[in-house]
Amino acid sequence: MVSTSSSRMKFIKAKLEDKEVINQLFQEQRFDMVCNLAAQAGVRYSMENPMAYIDSNIVGFMNVLEACRHFNVKKLIYASSSSVYGSNDKLPFSTEHAVDRPISIYAATKRSNELMAHTYSHLFGIETIGLRFFTVYGPWGRPDMALFLFTNAILKEMPIQVFNNGNLSRDFTYIDDIIEGIIKTMLSQSLNLKPYKIYNIGNNSPVLMEKFIAVIEKETGKKAIQEMQLMQAGDVEKTWADVTHLQNDFGPLSYTNLEVGVHNFVKWYKDFYNA
Repeated sequence: MVSTSSSRMKFIKAKLEDKEVINQLFQEQRFDMVCNLAAQAGVRYSMENPMAYIDSNIVGFMNVLEACRHFNVKKLIYASSSSVYGSNDKLPFSTEHAVDRPISIYAATKRSNELMAHTYSHLFGIETIGLRFFTVYGPWGRPDMALFLFTNAILKEMPIQVFNNGNLSRDFTYIDDIIEGIIKTMLSQSLNLKPYKIYNIGNNSPVLMEKFIAVIEKETGKKAIQEMQLMQAGDVEKTWADVTHLQNDFGPLSYTNLEVGVHNFVKWYKDFYNA
């Protein structure tokens, strides 16, 4: 376990699946609340290395739940994913829809997290809030995500792979809006004595891949070289978040325009990589 600290925060580098370290951390810090955003993410990589997802997302999340139980943590907020909707064909995706048809190991592990949290809420009275994130993007975004891959390739005048021949749409959600939603759930009081809740956090505005690429082209000042590909296994054609329940419980939310979000990302990318 590696630890650094300042007057306002303490950073400890550890693995969720290391039960002894997690228990030691909870025993030392005596948390009132835990916000768990750690996970092995990504649909495509879960096909290559499924055990990484079992270790982090199942074993690791179980260690967090057990630590919350034994060290008297009253509230747990955790990251879920829009991937849990799997082959659901009802749009927009609502937390009232059935999510029993995951089509990737990643989605299956995140749905498992929701079921595990429900069980611990029921048995031990821990208030748990699961947040289903929809295609998060922005500065410091993951290098395996489309915005990063496309920006990098377009600036270098290399081809980009466009899956399902471009017939895809995503509910792109800017990182600042995600953070706002997380903070609101953290600061909320107990939700009408219901210890278990799940919410979508999305922009509530799906964007066609054609428009997404066009916005990146405008910001980079270069034309994309597009290579059309078939749909990848484990992927879905459309995502669209119904955020009605989130708004009802926590009030109005911010929705950053795609053009603004992509502008911020491309600016960060150029500055960070001196592109």
